[in-house]
Amino acid sequence: MPQTVISISTRGQGLYEFTDAAQDFLRRQSVDEGLLTVFVRHTSSSLLIQENADPDVQRDLKTFFSRLVPPTDDPSMRWAIHTAEGPDDMPAHIKAALTATSIGIPVNGGRMMLGTWQGIYLFEHRDRPHVRQVVLHLSA
Repeated sequence: MPQTVISISTRGQGLYEFTDAAQDFLRRQSVDEGLLTVFVRHTSSSLLIQENADPDVQRDLKTFFSRLVPPTDDPSMRWAIHTAEGPDDMPAHIKAALTATSIGIPVNGGRMMLGTWQGIYLFEHRDRPHVRQVVLHLSA
């Protein structure tokens, strides 16, 4: 079964689309139909399939999750014990727990069967830049 690891450099919290990188991986395979599994190898980032046409969607999602789970230096988060790695770390773990670390995407004709406006995103939950690893695995 074909598999690869791609690296995604982030500049802080936000959504980073990598649909093209996943499709490039599929182009190099000789599989017409199957299932592409996408898996992020981190506990403070996650994966989303989301609209890729209007950037307001990405901004609104980032704002929503920031309001839902504020940094641990916010008075509403005083209960958090895990604070040694900074005020964004525990909230990042919570956001990752609320979203997905793995996504399955059907493949037909060597292409992902995404909808017209769908893209695959790494959702970075930490403030500082990171290099995230995403595993792409194709099952036929």
